[in-house]
Amino acid sequence: MIKGPKQLTVVSGKGGTGKTTALASFAALAQNKVLVDADVDAANLHLVLNPTMIEQGEFYGAQVAVRDPDLCQGCGECERRCRFEAITTTEVDELACEGCGICVLACPHKALKLQSVACGKWYVSDTPYGPLAHANLLPAAESSGRLVTIVRQKAEDVALAQGLPLILIDGSPGVGCTAVAALADVDLALIVTEPSLSGIHDMERVSELIAHFGIPAAVLINKADINEENTQRIRDYCAEHGLAVIGALPYDESVTEAMAKKVPLVEYAKGPVAQGLRAAWAKLERMLAD
Repeated sequence: MIKGPKQLTVVSGKGGTGKTTALASFAALAQNKVLVDADVDAANLHLVLNPTMIEQGEFYGAQVAVRDPDLCQGCGECERRCRFEAITTTEVDELACEGCGICVLACPHKALKLQSVACGKWYVSDTPYGPLAHANLLPAAESSGRLVTIVRQKAEDVALAQGLPLILIDGSPGVGCTAVAALADVDLALIVTEPSLSGIHDMERVSELIAHFGIPAAVLINKADINEENTQRIRDYCAEHGLAVIGALPYDESVTEAMAKKVPLVEYAKGPVAQGLRAAWAKLERMLAD
């Protein structure tokens, strides 16, 4: 049996905790890896890694109702049955259509059918830090969990083809389907959090999700010095639930500066945050090797 690459997903309970900043620095530090931006609803890892696209494809996700004008008699039965107000006797609002199919069943003239529509694109790119699989959804598009799965599969294909032993995944914030798709079957999860009330609450939610799937996890506390009491609350929670705290990074304006320069933080600065990320990556490497 061919042994697949080790996979690490970086997640956060809420947006803005520094998840992508951490992953971009790990991308600069790690060797022989494939990178994945699984936050397809708001992809931004490519902004730091300067990719050159080498492959792309359309993503067909949700289905919407399509009318055959030659068969439609304008009876209005579809409009009366649609609870989403997505269809009239003359047009279909693709953004409002949920693809439930009730209009197809209700039409006495068989003038409607469900059809998959393009919801976004996936890409495989080269970067100075290794191959990158990423994607973007069209505005208001759905089925993003499926797109995450496709992007991860592209990354695994590249890793196997090139003999690369590691996949680093920038997951999506929250606990929805995209987060689940980014975490499925990985070897290790890293939760990036911050010492705010919302940060603590959402860290607890995503840690429960990770525990549900039986995935080993660690925690990285960002901006740890903005509220020492809440930072201690995070440490206490981690100790109670068997989560290793691999770093506590201070607030540092060089993080924003590195983002503006479009480079990973560890290549832009040598301050305490960059040093903390280097130390955190060393610990993650040991955890992945176990």
